[in-house]
Amino acid sequence: MIPTKAAIIDMGTNTFHLLLVELYADRFETIYKEKIPVKIGQGGISRNTIHPDAEKRAFHTLHHFRNLIDGEGITNIFAFATSGVRNADNGKEFVSKIKEQFQIDVLVIDGEQEAQMIYEGIRFSCSLTDETCLMMDIGGGSVEFIIGNSQEAFWRKSFEIGGQRMLDLFHYHDPILPGEVENLTVYLEEKLGDLVNAIKKYNPTGIVGSSGTFDTLTDIYFASLHETKLKTQQVFQLPREEFELIAQKLLTLSREERLLIPGMIEMRVDMIVVAACLIEYILKLVPVSTLICSNFALKEGAIAELMGKHSQANTLISR
Repeated sequence: MIPTKAAIIDMGTNTFHLLLVELYADRFETIYKEKIPVKIGQGGISRNTIHPDAEKRAFHTLHHFRNLIDGEGITNIFAFATSGVRNADNGKEFVSKIKEQFQIDVLVIDGEQEAQMIYEGIRFSCSLTDETCLMMDIGGGSVEFIIGNSQEAFWRKSFEIGGQRMLDLFHYHDPILPGEVENLTVYLEEKLGDLVNAIKKYNPTGIVGSSGTFDTLTDIYFASLHETKLKTQQVFQLPREEFELIAQKLLTLSREERLLIPGMIEMRVDMIVVAACLIEYILKLVPVSTLICSNFALKEGAIAELMGKHSQANTLISR
């Protein structure tokens, strides 16, 4: 069978992802993947705008992505934009410019669609079982929470409390001050009432974190063991005690010191502090001994939908 080539562009608030794949009936193969810290929310997210500097970084990255896509002769392009674009007053203008300059149609997805695609990606990674889990994806603009299992999602919701927003609102000092952490915790209590109610209703007993922050946390954990994560592996376990040790370190170190932590990457070094505070808060609501971390998220959910494999997660995936 001749595979279909496709390009997935995930235009997140912090990071732009490109994934070039060959799609088969029962699997996909990655031709190329890249992530670039565009930080489209920087300098404007709190005012619901895309700052001119952020737009410049975005267009530079999309020009690079377009060249890679054309180099592979790919015509099937699926581009998604999330919180940073959907909440920006100049978001529609931004999307129009992309169409004009790069001939890429960008679908601006709402929070419900984003949560569903993230769920499909997590399920595609084989992270889920019959156990009811709370899934979370910490983006730069929004955080998606899903409660469900390998068969279905019972509840899903997107909250506009992403890493860049929390950073702008609470992380003024470096290292972050205890008072700033307390203010952030109060903010989360105010914003996450619907999540607290859903947890009481569905009683999840596991936590699955997808991509982004969770990739970096597991990188740090594996580096502490002097081990390397297998590139063919999509699911990793992070013991809660180890997460607590990492989180404590993140809260007490400066940016320069955090960069020296083995496994840390520069694109995550700023937002990971507030993200760790959010995970700490969630662990009080769903106390687990181990965090499950899926390195599949929205873009893999898009592939799952393209392949029509919603209910067949046990797919051979070759990297």
